[in-house]
Formats: sequence, C-alpha cells, structure tokens
Amino acid sequence: MAGTSSNVHFHDIPDVILFTIFTLVTDTRTRNAMSLVCLKWHLLERSTRKSLTLRGNIRDLFLLPTCFRAVTNLDLSFLSPWGHPLLDSSPNPLLLAQLLRHAFPSVVSLIVYVRNPSTLDLLAPQWPNLQHIKLLRWHPRWPTPIGSDFIALFENYRMLSSLDVSHFYCWTEDLPPAIEAYPSFAASLSHLNILKHSTAEGFKSHELLAITASCPNLRELLATCIFDHRFIGFVCDQTLLALALNCPCLSLLHLVDSTSLSNVRPDPNDEGYTSEDASISHATLGDVFAGLPLLEELVLDICHNVRDAWRALELLNSRRLSLKSLRLGQFHGICRGIDSRPDGIALCQGLESLSIKNSADLTDTALVAISLGCPRLSKFEVLGCKRITGTGMRKLTHVLRKTLVDVKISYCKNLNAVSSMQALEPIRDRIERLHIDCVWESDEQSEGQTGSSNQPGGFENFQAEKRGKIREENSLKKKCKYYNIGNDNLFSSRTWTKLHYLSLWIAVGELLTPLSSAGLDDCPALEEIQIKIEGDCRDQPRPFMHAFGLSSLACYPRLSRMHLDCSGVIAQDIDVNQRSLFLPAAGLLAQCGSLRKLFIHGTANEHFMMFVLRIPTLRDVQLREDYYPAPENDSSTEMRVDSCSRFEDALNSNSRQVPD
Repeated sequence: MAGTSSNVHFHDIPDVILFTIFTLVTDTRTRNAMSLVCLKWHLLERSTRKSLTLRGNIRDLFLLPTCFRAVTNLDLSFLSPWGHPLLDSSPNPLLLAQLLRHAFPSVVSLIVYVRNPSTLDLLAPQWPNLQHIKLLRWHPRWPTPIGSDFIALFENYRMLSSLDVSHFYCWTEDLPPAIEAYPSFAASLSHLNILKHSTAEGFKSHELLAITASCPNLRELLATCIFDHRFIGFVCDQTLLALALNCPCLSLLHLVDSTSLSNVRPDPNDEGYTSEDASISHATLGDVFAGLPLLEELVLDICHNVRDAWRALELLNSRRLSLKSLRLGQFHGICRGIDSRPDGIALCQGLESLSIKNSADLTDTALVAISLGCPRLSKFEVLGCKRITGTGMRKLTHVLRKTLVDVKISYCKNLNAVSSMQALEPIRDRIERLHIDCVWESDEQSEGQTGSSNQPGGFENFQAEKRGKIREENSLKKKCKYYNIGNDNLFSSRTWTKLHYLSLWIAVGELLTPLSSAGLDDCPALEEIQIKIEGDCRDQPRPFMHAFGLSSLACYPRLSRMHLDCSGVIAQDIDVNQRSLFLPAAGLLAQCGSLRKLFIHGTANEHFMMFVLRIPTLRDVQLREDYYPAPENDSSTEMRVDSCSRFEDALNSNSRQVPD
C-alpha cells in the first residue's frame, strides 16, 4: 500500500467527518470563502454555521436568508434602520417576528437593539428556548413605567440563564423590581452582567442586594457600584458580606466603581492615592473570600484607597480558593517583599492572570516577589503604578519567561515605550499580546525636568527620592542574587516571533513613526493593531506628517486588522456643539479604502455622511451616544429618522458590491 499512488479526493472523506471539520472553523471570513468553493461546501458551511450577524434594512424581507437553520447565536443589533424600533418599520411587525423565527429556529443566544419595549413584546415569544440575551440601547430611556423594559423578557423566558444589559441604557432602579417580580426567572439566572457602560451611574447598595437576593444561583456577576462613602447607597462591608451570603456559588465576581469606566486618563504626576478611603476592612474581605469557595475570577476596582491590603490578600491563599484571575484597583500595600519573602498577593500561587491598577506603593522588589510567588502567570497588567521601573519589569519577565504571553503596561510614570520594550526583552520570542503607551520621552529627560524644578525644596526632594531609589535598587540586586536571577544578556533577539496582537495608546499630537525604532521593528506574526488616541487637539499645531505616521505600520507584513479609536479626542467645545463629524473628517474617512466598520460617537450632517459611501469595503456604520438622532423640531441638518433611513438605504444598496 505504501508504494501505490493514491487518487483519493477531499470529497471522498465521509460526510460525517467533513461535517465535523466544517464545525471547527469559526472565523467568519474563512467560512465565507469556504462557501464559495463548490455547491457541496456551500451546503456544508450553511448547515454548520452557529453564529450569524444580520445586516441590511429589515424592510427588505426578500433578502432574509433561510439557509442558516443551524444558527444558535444570532445578532440583530446591526439591522437598519439602526437605533429605531426594530420591527416598527414593517406594516406587520408580528409577521416579521415570525419570519425571523422561521428562518432561525435553533437560536439560543440573541443580541438585539431595544429602542422601546415593543421590540421584546414581539420577539420574546418567538424563541422559547433562549438561554442568553444581550440588550443594547444608546438612546435615552423610553418614557415608560419603572421596569417595563424587562417585563416581556422576564414573562417569556423563565429558564433564561444569561442576561447582559451592560450596553443597555436604563435607570439603575429599573432592574431590581422587575427581577423581584419574577422569582422563577431570577432563580434560573447563572450569569448577570450589569456593568453600565452606557451611563455613569452605578448600582446602589440596596439595589445590588435586591438583585442578588433574588438570584441565589448566580455563578457570574458583573456590576457597576458606588464605593464612595460620600454618596447615598455606597457599597460597604455589610454589602459585600450580604452579597456573599446571597450568591455563595459565584465563580466570577466583578465589582467596579462607576468612575473606573470613564475614559479620563489619570495625571502621571499624581502620587496614586485618592482623597478618600473605601469603607472596606481587611476582615470583611477575608470573610467574603471564605463565603465564596468556588471563586475563580475576582475583580475589585474600587477607585478609593484600600491600604495595607496584603493582610486580606494573604487570606486568598489560606482559604484554599481556586482563584485563577485577579484584578485590583486602588489597592495599596498588596505585596511588601521584605527580606526576599513573598507575602500578600505573592502567596496566590495558582494565579494565571493578574492586573494591578493604581497601586501607589508597588515597587520593583514587590514585582520580583510576585514573579517568584506566582509562577503560573500567563497574563500580567500594570496600570498607573508610579514607583515601578524597567528594572523590576525586566526581572519579572525573566522569571516568568516560560509562561507569560500577555502583558499590558499603561500610564506608569517610569515606563515609557522604550523602557517597556527593553523590560520585555526576555519574552520577545514568546509574548502573543501586548499593550504599551506611545510615550517617547526618555527617562533621562524626565529626571532632568524633575531636578530642575523651581519649587521650594525641589532639590532636597529630588535628592531624597534619588537616595530612596538607590536603596531600593541595592535591595533588588541582593534579592536577584539570592534567587539566582542574573543580569545576563541572553535575550539578544529583536524578533517578536509570536506577537499577533498589539494595543497602543497615543496622545494627540504624537507620531507613530518612533514605534519601530523603540524596539517593535520585527513582528512577522502581527495581525491586529488597536490604537486609542486621546487629548485636546484644539490647541495643537498643524501636523507636519500625514495621518500621524500610520504609514509606518507598513513594516508589519501580516497586519490585516486595525481598530482606530478616536472617541477620546476633543476637537471642539463639547458643551456648545455635540456634532463630531465635519467636512475635513468626512473627507479623510472617505480615503480609507479598506475600512469595514465605522462607529461615530456623536452626530453628523447627512451630506457629510454621504462622503463615507465612497469607501468600497464599508458595510457597518452606526451613530452612537444618547443625543442621536437630532430632535425633529431642530432646524439644523443633523441626522434624523428620515435622513438616517436614506443613508442606510444607500449603504445597503445593491449597486454597492461590498467585497468580503
């Protein structure tokens, strides 16, 4: 048999095996390409696809596909006219809802934009076996009674296991009474996401306890809270203890203060301590950990000081929790690292992911202790920690060079782009995901500016700080020698062999051109880049380089996806005018020949929006935020219901042949 030639064709493989192969392919573009090979592959692809996002105008019923009957995850949030009641554009909304059920009978997970309660009134009865639903709404809340947005949902889905309202604009007081009124629905929930990205409000203590008391079987809870004791309904010791008693089966607990979801970047010269301490004690944290024995992922981004946290964090290890992921915000003293002995968070040996945010006293010696005490870390994030330097990060990556593949370094005073790249040298051939800040100023320049300060006592403060750094560096050298962490130059390769995702933060007025010279010049596997731009460009001089150096990214041969986020850019007086897209911006966007998705946070003029139709690959356009669309009695030319429909009709016109 080994010596005979074989003429076996791919189609000779049994259909059962082919079916399994097609099921394992998840990338949408790959599946679209596979469906074009031949009729057999087309039928196999359609019968094995599990996830689908519908686009186009819902009025065009003849375009509704009927060949995806195996789809279980359906996304209706991109349907046109976007941002308006989904089914109201049809003369027979009930018939349209029934057609959707007929086309996708196997749906168990649904994402839908709910402008008013009528959408759920019609859609909810269509899929009685639904297990997960995500509601979206960026517009103002409809003037309806408290909790009415959820009544149709809770009445029809008594066995729903997952509810996500993190991007659904509503009042925090809407959800608790609705959940309490349907105890059978609440008892079936195992996953609840109430992180309020669409509003700055957080759930008050009594609202959070009312929700958790009604949902005793929750395994995953993500919520936005109020930890500031100056506000009514703030989360305190009693709240956390009651939450642990209400939901003892939690494996994921994600509690963040409402201010942590804002895009405001902290002052790099701030010491890291807030003016107020949180009303949370170490003993309470220990009791909460003891009351949640199944906890695997914990996020506490409190935004108010929790001092000397090492005592409470040591209880995570003593309680024998199977904790794998931990994220802490505004926790100080998480690891002392005295006499080379791991303590505090460094005793959590099972951690695989660790994120430390705004820890004012985190030092290089603490980083070394963490790397020695948490040998399984594959993901490490450090944000807003002002006392760590490139030396400590390099020691950490050296110790964790066999496991660490995901690193994020952001707004750390002593870690600019160059020093961050140097600190990651031990894992250049292993790291897969990376975030850095494009801060090109060198450490020497920063020190020079500090030393030349004219503030009273500036020189004495500088000398004291310098002596403190020398003592800390000597201690770090002794510790590294004790654990045989050498300073050898074994990591001379400049190639980021496995890096496939890169995230960047850059300030308005800065250029991307120094990125390659900073150490990211050789990334043969880089496929995706996400860039976030922030700052006030009103006082910036006219740029001397086109597109702030985006052309420098051409050095990455496999780069195929870029997410450019300009939502943090201030271009005009926000209090006077909310429009965000003007003629120059529309003209520049029209030149992006490969742009596929465009989300505009703000409003725009209709004739400016028509510019983007020149982009041949554009297929998704959305205008977001709660002030869209413009009022009908407004005399301006901003987008309204009719103008939005005209634009979307042009976008989805058959004359625009959008390539896949």
